[in-house]
Amino acid sequence: MRNQTCCFTGHRMIPIEDRESLQTRLEETLLRLIAQGIRYFGAGGALGFDTIAALTVIKLRETHPHIRLILVLPCKDQPKGWNQEDVKTYKQILLKADKFVHTSERYYSGCMHKRNRRLVDHSAVCVCYLIERTGGTAYTVRYAELMGLRIINLALTQTAPAAPRSATSGNSPREGSPE
Repeated sequence: MRNQTCCFTGHRMIPIEDRESLQTRLEETLLRLIAQGIRYFGAGGALGFDTIAALTVIKLRETHPHIRLILVLPCKDQPKGWNQEDVKTYKQILLKADKFVHTSERYYSGCMHKRNRRLVDHSAVCVCYLIERTGGTAYTVRYAELMGLRIINLALTQTAPAAPRSATSGNSPREGSPE
């Protein structure tokens, strides 16, 4: 199953001017991955890129009913402190997911890290939106490279300034879009 699985990681804050083109690039990328045999898509339930990715999988499931959305959530109280609209979207995604698991009962300082590692450990491909050199997304992409995952960084395909290439180790192939 791992060779048929893709995970997502990305920043919570995505510039408004990038969202529409990111959505298009993400959908095109997922269609290519589906054509290459990817069937399972794992998302972490966070705001920003995770939400966009989960909603895209749900949309694509309408025309590709064999694909599955699996949510790997860090804790049961993940949306605590979120605004009402974000909580509503989170709950809608949860209802439409094919499966969800919590890696911890409650929030603690390492629960996001645990969730990210689980997503990577069960995947062959990592689709990301990485523009920062530090933080959870950068760590997760470095870990995915270390574990031999195929990395597709959608931030590298935008027409705006490209993501810093030093954000990853450079030892594994990086892609702006799938072949």
